[in-house]
Amino acid sequence: MAVISKSKGKNSEIKALSIYKWQGLNRKGKKVNGELNANNMIELKTQLRKQGITPGKVSKKAKPLFGVGGDKEVTPADIAIITRQIATMLSAGVPLVQTIEMIASGHNNTNMQELLVSIGNKLQSGMPLSDCLRAHPIYFDNLYCDLVHSGEQSGALEIIYDRIATYKEKAEALKAKIKKAMTYPISVLLIALIVTAILLIFVVPVFQDIFASFGAELPAFTKLVIAISEFMQVYWSFGLAMIFLASYLFRKAHLKNQHFRDNVDKKILKIPIIGDILKKAAVARYARTLSTTFAAGVPLPDALASAAGASGNAVFREAIFDIKAEVTSGMQMNLAMRNCAIFPDMVIQMVAIGEESGAVDDMLAKVATVYEQDVDNAVDNLTTLLEPMIMAVLGVVIGGLIIAMYLPIFQIGMVV
Repeated sequence: MAVISKSKGKNSEIKALSIYKWQGLNRKGKKVNGELNANNMIELKTQLRKQGITPGKVSKKAKPLFGVGGDKEVTPADIAIITRQIATMLSAGVPLVQTIEMIASGHNNTNMQELLVSIGNKLQSGMPLSDCLRAHPIYFDNLYCDLVHSGEQSGALEIIYDRIATYKEKAEALKAKIKKAMTYPISVLLIALIVTAILLIFVVPVFQDIFASFGAELPAFTKLVIAISEFMQVYWSFGLAMIFLASYLFRKAHLKNQHFRDNVDKKILKIPIIGDILKKAAVARYARTLSTTFAAGVPLPDALASAAGASGNAVFREAIFDIKAEVTSGMQMNLAMRNCAIFPDMVIQMVAIGEESGAVDDMLAKVATVYEQDVDNAVDNLTTLLEPMIMAVLGVVIGGLIIAMYLPIFQIGMVV
């Protein structure tokens, strides 16, 4: 689907179009085919002829079943991409309404197109862009909308949008690194648990039947593994149900209980290696958010409030709100940061230099770049460190099961 401006009296309205599949011949007589956005088949054929293509078979593309394909959910990464597209087109001098229309017409995600159509139609009616965005808080948070409002007030929307795009891109890159750090070890350990469970439930009983025919005393290690296997055979469904129930209850509590989320945030910072990565990520988010809001001319208390929400961790959020309270009372930001005893000395010193030189946004941008790079390096190092450790754990677990099963056979061979 796509969008296009159609005249309706004094105002034009952006409307959703359809995707058409077409076949035809190019100027050299070669068969070509593809997909194109158009309002109807007549308009489609006109577009093809302008491209030097003689249209042949044309059909409207059917919507995917069950809402998949073109009806993908709009993700923060999608918002980051269209933000960069808006910034690029505004800097090239393309009018805002036309920018929204062009981006929508080139997008294959139906939900994103509907979002852009809604924004475009509100713009057509004379509503400011920041108010159009506030109508969709799921996709555009207060920080995003406040920065756009600042750009509208200062008459430098294209500059502000470039900063917002940079901020969103950095935030999504940082989020991807954190997910990588958390997902890799969990996924590998999960696979190890599944393999171990399969061996205990399906493989060990086969050996158990063989050992029963021996009529000999089994080694203690083998007895232990068989006992674990028998327990798993009886209670595996109960254990699986408990795991799913615990996961569901944890997710529900994490979504609905702020106190529970805060406690999880505090505990997770104490995890070796992972906690250090999350601390660096929180510092990077804090610095990047403050740098962006400072550069946009947002007042410091409001900028700190935005940074608190963007920090991604309850410990840092509480500390930043404390900083906001002290800054509002007249204290310098670097002194307030030192009082909360959570930020590294280098960050505090850079902020102090920025306050003395009047270039706080530049200093914070440099701090954000340094800590984003630190997170990147830490995640790579974590992956490198975990690979041999996980292989060793898998070797011990699976190797131990194999040894336990073959130990009686070795003993019988020695007796014979």
